[in-house]
Amino acid sequence: MEAENQFAASSGRTVADARRQPRFKMEADITINSRTSGVLKGRTVDISESGIAAMLTIEVPLRQMVELNFTLPSGPVTILAMVRQRNAFRYGCEFADSASLHLVIRRTCRDLAIEQRLSRRNRRVG
Repeated sequence: MEAENQFAASSGRTVADARRQPRFKMEADITINSRTSGVLKGRTVDISESGIAAMLTIEVPLRQMVELNFTLPSGPVTILAMVRQRNAFRYGCEFADSASLHLVIRRTCRDLAIEQRLSRRNRRVG
């Protein structure tokens, strides 16, 4: 994170600008179907309109297309994604295009943004 902050500062961009969309905390069970690793169970960490991060105990190769199954407040989601990054047990996956599911994910991110903003505001006031 420190290196990311330094990059953002040196380029005149904010950390939020360095990413395509903001991330929102979201904890849920996730199942990942991997061509090489089989069916993996994990726990999501955060979500954005373009992807999701999850904690996994079994390695998934980078740049592999996987099928993700998780539940949003509006219901279950199955979507294809590319494994883009790994940091220890945390994996970042970028959603593949699926216009109808992106609409559901976009709505969820907006709802989470409102909830988390209100939660931070309430902590400061209370």
